[in-house]
Amino acid sequence: MNTIAQLPHPLTTALTDIDVSDARLYQLDAWRPYFERLRNEDPVHYQADSPFGPFWSITRFEDIVAVDSNHQDFSSEPTIVIGDLLDETPFEMFIAMDPPKHDVQRRAVQPVVAPKNLADMEALIRSRVIEILDNLPVGETFDWVDRVSINLTTQMLATLFDFPFEDRHKLTYWSDMATGTPEIAGGDADPQERMAALQECLETFTRLWHSRGEDSGSFDLISLLKRDPHTADIAERPMEFLGNILLLIVGGNDTTRNSATGGILALNQNPAEYEKLRANHALIPGMVSEIIRWQTPLAHMRRTATRDIEFKGKQIKKGDKVVMWYLSGNHDDTAIEHANSFIIDRENPRHHMSFGFGIHRCMGNRLAEMQLRILWEEIMQRFSFVEVMAEPKRVQSNFVRGYTSLPVRLHAL
Repeated sequence: MNTIAQLPHPLTTALTDIDVSDARLYQLDAWRPYFERLRNEDPVHYQADSPFGPFWSITRFEDIVAVDSNHQDFSSEPTIVIGDLLDETPFEMFIAMDPPKHDVQRRAVQPVVAPKNLADMEALIRSRVIEILDNLPVGETFDWVDRVSINLTTQMLATLFDFPFEDRHKLTYWSDMATGTPEIAGGDADPQERMAALQECLETFTRLWHSRGEDSGSFDLISLLKRDPHTADIAERPMEFLGNILLLIVGGNDTTRNSATGGILALNQNPAEYEKLRANHALIPGMVSEIIRWQTPLAHMRRTATRDIEFKGKQIKKGDKVVMWYLSGNHDDTAIEHANSFIIDRENPRHHMSFGFGIHRCMGNRLAEMQLRILWEEIMQRFSFVEVMAEPKRVQSNFVRGYTSLPVRLHAL
């Protein structure tokens, strides 16, 4: 069992030995002092030796924006995670592409989150949230992750893909397997199990692809890909098809799922903020943005230098991994006032980097915010307190900041 004591001391360890790719930092929720030290002492930090090879850590808000907005010098190819993808599954996805290919593929699926589509989805999302919350036991301890966070997001994903509703649990499993191995993000998933899961995912979505009508007017993600002339033949390129499906599953799953849990935890850890919320439900939209900042569902994104470049006085070589730590940027108090405090009524709550910047800014950010807003609107209509009963269990990963369980008990109004 990992413990804090097994980690190098954040203040006395030599700066060169601070390795923020260590997944234990996130599983143990021990990351804060390590990033604070890097921001203060070495904001563009070279890690010469790690399980993922050498890499640069970018830890300050403004520096992350500079890298994220410069795809000419800092490429998203071949991958956006700190570890290299396994040769056995060399899939491609548009988040790990540069223009023009990135723009073409992203444009094909963008209509699923167009404003009109989001407005049409709101009533459906609300009805599902109501059904989920009305079936929860009051006064008994249960797992919020399983009963609410996963349940809500898999229902939404099934809708976005027009995926068989009774099999929607597979979407969560495939999402976890996609990023869960030690080589990719320090996870504990078995590589052979991952390969089998991704093969099943590809076979399932290939069948769905061929079952959809050519001129369907549907706005599900598969129909959109099939209808766009630039992606109409993507199923004939299996690794590209699988990559984009996994991107849409992970993107549609992790932000909302883990923020839905992280918000409960944050309010329990900050009771004065919970009191603010009870007194004024109009704070919910801003609170949702603060939850997403505080949680930072994806801790990092990686780029690869396309040329030798000097950045903030450091010499970055062509081919070097450059890792933008969104989690650190979201806690940078030179860019966000009182960044290490959870404050639900911030003046500018959307000033965060959980959704990234530039051409890769999260496509589904408004959908994620809407789901979380509706969830909290309905929670506050029913319960005076969602009480955390024990410490959460967190995902072992340096990429996904997630939870495997959070025991809670509901108190009625």
